[in-house]
Amino acid sequence: MSKPEDRVATAATAAANTLSAAERIEERAERVKQATSDAVDRTKEAVDRAADKVESGLHTATDKAAHGATRAAEKAEEAKLRGKEAYDDAVDRANDWLDVARDYVREKPVQSIAMAIAAGWLAGRIFRN
Repeated sequence: MSKPEDRVATAATAAANTLSAAERIEERAERVKQATSDAVDRTKEAVDRAADKVESGLHTATDKAAHGATRAAEKAEEAKLRGKEAYDDAVDRANDWLDVARDYVREKPVQSIAMAIAAGWLAGRIFRN
C-alpha cells in the first residue's frame, strides 16, 4: 500500500494539475473571446466601409439622374419655345398673305371673281376624274 504522504503528494499534484488545466482553459477561453471580438470589429468595419461605398454610389447616381432630368426639362422648354416661335411666324405669314389677297380683291374685284370661277371650274374637273 502507499504511504499517506504519497497519497497527499499525489493529491497535491493532481490538484496542481487540475488548477493548471483550469488556468489553461480559462486562458484559452479568453483568447477565443478576444479573437471573436476582433473578428466582429473587423467585420463591422468592413460592413461600414461597404455601406459608405454604396451610399456614395447612390448619391452619385441620384445626382446624375437629377442632372439628366434637369437637362431634359431645359431641352423640352427650348423645343417648346422654338415651336411657339415657328407657329407665330406661320400665323404672321398667313395673315400677311390674307391681307395681300384682300387688297387685291378690293383693287380688282372683277378679275378676282373671274379667277375664283376659273379655279372652281378647274378643281371640279380635277376632282371629277
